[in-house]
Amino acid sequence: MQFGSLLPTGRDKRRAGLFAVAALLGIASTDAPSAWGGDRPAPDVKSPVTLGVGAEGRAPPTDLPGLAPAIGPGLLEVPEARATSVESGARFDWRLIQGRHWQIRGPAGELPAITDAREKNRGACAAGMIEVAGKMKRHFLLDELQMQACTKWIDRKWPERCAEYDRDKWLALSKDLPTQPLDFCIDRFEYPNRKDEYPIILVSWYEARDACKAEGKRLCTEDEWTFACEGEEAQPYPNGYARDPDACLNDRPWKQFRDSALIPRSGENAKLELDRLWQGLPSGARPLCRSPFGVYDLTGNVDEWTRSSIPNERPSVLKGGYWGPVRTRCRPATKAHDESHVFYQQGFRCCADPTKAASD
Repeated sequence: MQFGSLLPTGRDKRRAGLFAVAALLGIASTDAPSAWGGDRPAPDVKSPVTLGVGAEGRAPPTDLPGLAPAIGPGLLEVPEARATSVESGARFDWRLIQGRHWQIRGPAGELPAITDAREKNRGACAAGMIEVAGKMKRHFLLDELQMQACTKWIDRKWPERCAEYDRDKWLALSKDLPTQPLDFCIDRFEYPNRKDEYPIILVSWYEARDACKAEGKRLCTEDEWTFACEGEEAQPYPNGYARDPDACLNDRPWKQFRDSALIPRSGENAKLELDRLWQGLPSGARPLCRSPFGVYDLTGNVDEWTRSSIPNERPSVLKGGYWGPVRTRCRPATKAHDESHVFYQQGFRCCADPTKAASD
């Protein structure tokens, strides 16, 4: 069964349908539109969902050379970036990638071949990727249905956060849901997909798409990302049924951002604003933030761009939440931004088909 086939067309019809179906199912949450909104702080603080910066008002290029890896040939780094980081008194040593993206400089990460040998879950995929295969549970209100199994709430208000779910209750609730087989490859870590390196941020959907293409990969679909996170049980968190602050990086204090400081992206003000806001970690720094398939950092740390799995819907979908006090579960998605949107906590990872990845 196709996930999108259960949905009426049109945003207003979808929202109305969500309320109606939620009532019929007896879903605990009364905030059904949260399935279509974004991860954001509680309503008493200014939300970043409707803000952020576009790509300096320019039409996106049809093809980009991709973001250069953190080490290796072809790195397009602004020579002055390191000096200005030190001179400005920033907490971190930031480098500018291709004149538009930022990454915290650090020691070279672990070689993918070493990680692959240790993890032993590469399957029929290229180096640094994991093969994800199995049956994904299907329901367009699955996240709301899942809330019926929550036994300990942090906050019932949107963005609702549940500390613990009852696994047995959830498996009983979901046992008869339809499933769809999936088989694909996904990057083990957030881009640049190397353990112990920081993710690259301030990337638009277009730029993420083209960076994956430049590596012979593609941007993950929303469904692929979700399944890689939740596994065949459709568990709420990649690490299981508890929102463990020592597992994935989430629930750090929200900081008020200065939207105008990020324009232009390459400017000194942008770097200093990123430095002030940043609360993320290098990839793989939380070994317990590992999905049933062995994929790291899918929730928390940074938001990740994916491609919508619903026909005729805006393609730009953010998944996973970031380090702040937002939903940060496997199922929720942020669908409020267009493809040119960039922001301080946005990154991505890539996917590929197993046979293609194996031959690259």
